[in-house]
Amino acid sequence: EVQLQASGGGLVQTGGSLRLSCAASGFTFHDYAIGWFRQAPGKEREGVSCISSADGSTYYEESLKGRFTISSDNAKNTVYLQMNGLKPEDTAVYYCAADSPSQWSSEYYCLYGMDHWGKGTLVTVSS
Repeated sequence: EVQLQASGGGLVQTGGSLRLSCAASGFTFHDYAIGWFRQAPGKEREGVSCISSADGSTYYEESLKGRFTISSDNAKNTVYLQMNGLKPEDTAVYYCAADSPSQWSSEYYCLYGMDHWGKGTLVTVSS
């Protein structure tokens, strides 16, 4: 059974940083796709950043490039999202999601979602 546990959310001031973590189990970190999504109040869910082993790609939502960085520690089966220069519009519930085996590009997964989802972690950026 795939399980994803996201953590690291909280309250931060504009310009601050947070690092989200997603501990994954139930699948191999050798053939996988994993990523971060977010949903702000009253808005649709959007893909933030995804990794796919199918083509070795990494995708970032265009407006987040340069501020957010996704990384993975395969030994710990954990993926991280480093968020810098946070803005009030980054306020959302952030979700970790995964798919294994990986079949599509990271962009595809970020656009269309993945099979397995964890509970979200709330990020609030105050102005």
